[in-house]
Amino acid sequence: MKVAVLLGGMSSEREVSLVSGAACAKALRNIGYDVTEIDVTHGLWEQLLAANPDVIFNALHGDWGEDGRVQGVLDMYGKPYTHSGVMASALAMDKHRAKHVLKAIGITVADGGLFRRLDVAKSHPIAMPYVVKPNGQGSSKSVYIVKEDDAAQSAAIKADKDMGEEVVVEAYIPGRELTVAVRDGKAICVTEIIAAESDTGWYDYEAKYGEAAAKHQCPADLPDYVTALCLNWAEKAHNALGCRGISRADFRFNDENCTESNVVNKIVMLEVNTQPGMTPTSLVPEQAAYVGVDFEQLCRWMVEDASWPR
Repeated sequence: MKVAVLLGGMSSEREVSLVSGAACAKALRNIGYDVTEIDVTHGLWEQLLAANPDVIFNALHGDWGEDGRVQGVLDMYGKPYTHSGVMASALAMDKHRAKHVLKAIGITVADGGLFRRLDVAKSHPIAMPYVVKPNGQGSSKSVYIVKEDDAAQSAAIKADKDMGEEVVVEAYIPGRELTVAVRDGKAICVTEIIAAESDTGWYDYEAKYGEAAAKHQCPADLPDYVTALCLNWAEKAHNALGCRGISRADFRFNDENCTESNVVNKIVMLEVNTQPGMTPTSLVPEQAAYVGVDFEQLCRWMVEDASWPR
């Protein structure tokens, strides 16, 4: 079977995608697939025609690669592909609108809204502390935690055009960083990300992809009722957004005075990622390994799960 692995691309997450794609391509070759790596350009249609694959493995990250646009090209191409389709990809990537869906199905999300970046740089749109982040990117790039009046930080937000003209501003949620991978609609387990002392104290870009920047505790040491709620919410979010294949839901958990009766107010879902990283330090391969699925088996399953349309 001929598999085309889409990697690289044109987003700010290009470098991460190159690593994810190379790792997946190597794993698929090791188990006997005929693999072509495609460093995606605006000429993707011609690149696909030249490769003539049986299946497309989408290892792109960031805008254009996981926001529904590439998925639209793949739908037109008409061959099975991995991960989510157009609607789920576009909706999950739009953090503001995705939060409305999550809230509607009973999942707790952070308070906030969508604001013009330049307005945010001028004055505080909500009470501090709060988080400012792009509405349509992943990998925690261009994310600012505003805890006090800081002229330099305001200037940085004003100058950061990569964030886009509209940004998400939401209340800063203290607590522990948790994540849950979902495969074929079924949550795997809960991992806790423990930031290194030298880190920013949260799971930013360097913590995700730098060497030894954060520790992953898999499975997380949590009360059973916390684990159960995270697993349940991750599955509900995956299904409500229309995700396919693999997704990953990220949470904040404030364990201070948490009890089974108030746990729904102590866990906040931050977002759902429809194309989680597949690098050597990524969370999904770790969770899969915990339940006995090694990296090659995971990649094989993703190819076998591919379909058209998604």
